Amino acid sequence: MFANVLIVCHANVCRSPAAEMLFKVHQHSHSGAQIAFHSAGIRAVDGDGMDPVMRRLLAERGVTAGEHQARRLNRQMVRDADLVLVTEQRQVKDVEALDPAARGKVHALGKWEGSDVVDPYGGEEREYRESLVLIEHLVMGWLNKIC
Repeated sequence: MFANVLIVCHANVCRSPAAEMLFKVHQHSHSGAQIAFHSAGIRAVDGDGMDPVMRRLLAERGVTAGEHQARRLNRQMVRDADLVLVTEQRQVKDVEALDPAARGKVHALGKWEGSDVVDPYGGEEREYRESLVLIEHLVMGWLNKIC
């Protein structure tokens, strides 16, 4: 059983906070499990706000982003997590380089689909929408496995 799941992307302003919030919203429909979901970014600037386009698209789905502030990934966050999910397969190595003891608990969010979540940051709204649809699909897949 997982008690603490960390979702990681590049800057923690778009993909990983969206996944974190979707995990939190949807976990209640999966056996009532109480898992703590958190997010961080490999190159995040602590305190940066969430991307406004992603925030708005989440709100359209009824998901409130709150006062999300970016957090830069550190070794302690990785050690505290039971499971670390990264938005791109190549980020597995970045997390494991930060904490080699994390090997085996770091997986791609798209592991079961064999896909990465492309970073829509700064792109067209269509790219954000595609990214969010994929993130939600992948979140639901993980919830079916961990709850």
